[in-house]
Amino acid sequence: MLLLLLLLLLLLLLLLLLLLLLLLLLLLLLLLLLLLLLLLLLLPLLLLLLLLLLLLLLLLLLLLLLLLLLLLVLLLLVLLLVLLPPPPPPPPRLLLLLLLLLPLLLLLLPLLLLLLLLPLLLLLLLLLLLLLLLLLLLLLLLLLLLLLLLLLLLLLLLLLLQLLLLLLLLLLLLLLLLLLLLLHHHYHHHHHHHSQ
Repeated sequence: MLLLLLLLLLLLLLLLLLLLLLLLLLLLLLLLLLLLLLLLLLLPLLLLLLLLLLLLLLLLLLLLLLLLLLLLVLLLLVLLLVLLPPPPPPPPRLLLLLLLLLPLLLLLLPLLLLLLLLPLLLLLLLLLLLLLLLLLLLLLLLLLLLLLLLLLLLLLLLLLLQLLLLLLLLLLLLLLLLLLLLLHHHYHHHHHHHSQ
């Protein structure tokens, strides 16, 4: 009788342990799924970031090339002015026109440069804004993941606590059964002894 009860209790304990293992496995699977989801969410963002950076680099290279071309043209102009024989003196009317046009040209040149640079500056600003937005999104995702992890850990702790309580309850029941059996045995033995 006692052996049977002990066996039953052992079986119960084993079942509880199996349940706990299953729960742990489920939690691990959940964590893995969450990590996979996070990776899937982050991959497109990272790719987008890389593409934007590449685009930015290409634009900067283009700008550098344009500036180099401009410098080359200026150098050629200077060389032509130096190497070519001096032209015949222009008529005074043309000279006056040139003198009038020169300040206008000097004003227009920085404006043109500014107009050239403006789209690029705007693009840079947009890229920076996009980068900031992406970073914010990443931070939000990380925060969400951390919250989920914390919740899962809390759940795990609660389950462990529950299991411990169940084990304690089983032990108490086992002790109670043993006491009852001992009392029964003692009473039976005593009774038998008296009857003789």
